[in-house]
Amino acid sequence: MAKVINVGIAGFGMSGQIFQAAFLHVHNNFNIKKVFERKSSKSKEQYPYVKVVSTFEELLTEDIDLIVISTPNKLHYSMAKQALEAGKNVIVEKPLCIYPEEAEELIQTAEEKGVLLSVYQNRRWDGGFLTAKKLIEEGRLGEVVDYEAHFDRFVKGKSAKEWKETGEAGVGVLYDLGVHIIDQAVCLFGMPKEVYADIRSQREETLGDDNFQVYLYYDKMKAVLSASQLVKEVGPHIVVHGTKGSFVKYGMDVQEEKLKAGELPVGDDWGKDEEENWGILNTEADGVNYRGRIETERGNYHKFYDNIYGVLTGERELEVKPEQAKDVLRILKAAKESVEKGRRIKL
Repeated sequence: MAKVINVGIAGFGMSGQIFQAAFLHVHNNFNIKKVFERKSSKSKEQYPYVKVVSTFEELLTEDIDLIVISTPNKLHYSMAKQALEAGKNVIVEKPLCIYPEEAEELIQTAEEKGVLLSVYQNRRWDGGFLTAKKLIEEGRLGEVVDYEAHFDRFVKGKSAKEWKETGEAGVGVLYDLGVHIIDQAVCLFGMPKEVYADIRSQREETLGDDNFQVYLYYDKMKAVLSASQLVKEVGPHIVVHGTKGSFVKYGMDVQEEKLKAGELPVGDDWGKDEEENWGILNTEADGVNYRGRIETERGNYHKFYDNIYGVLTGERELEVKPEQAKDVLRILKAAKESVEKGRRIKL
């Protein structure tokens, strides 16, 4: 009989509900045993079998194998440190923490305790990203010279999550959305040599950043990563140009909207992109040019927890490593420094 991993979730906001609990609930090898909620019992309403607890310490008991931290960013480091020191396997909603120095402390603690530490970077399993990754790896675009990723929205007024608008360290669009597209770029191309950034606060209602462009410079290419909360008419989500061709993808991955609508992540069609949003591939092979739509790879956030289960049972290598999360934080730190100094920052 397959081992079942008992899970404690800290926090039951949007991430805890739709990105964590929904996937853990339908996974045969995980059991949501406890949920830490300070002011409500929403988790009990959705999943009657769970036990709601009012303190984080109540998750640190012998019956819990894995703790998933899905609280505001400023709490990630302290909660993860406490859970790791208690000998618990830990997954932290991105970002892992706010500073790379904190990430290094968490990595060392996990190593000392011999437990798992990972970060919920579900966007590695976005359909559009997987399609671009496949085309690059297959060499159909040649040597990549320019890469762009955009994560744009139109948000009027303050976010319903007021903590995201405070302007304190570790909040704002850069730490919310930027960590996703920076992580994707690092997965594709590795760490850049230099970083340049433009980070702004454009809406009057917010004290935090709501617009950024981060430039990652490599030997022969650059990646431009951007997000804004004031884009009514969105452009392409991913653009890749290479020595043999280009790939342009409009439309975000379908999974988040389905989850927000209350759908459970089940069925053979889960994560399948609408044909109208398939990307355009313009390339050449053997002297023949091809231009047309290419079917989007199926997005599948299930694979994150499939991998976690494989690691906990000794069958697989961890895909989202905490060292990678530290590298993303190094880039974020360099981006902030770039704004302060008005120049590129070497890594």
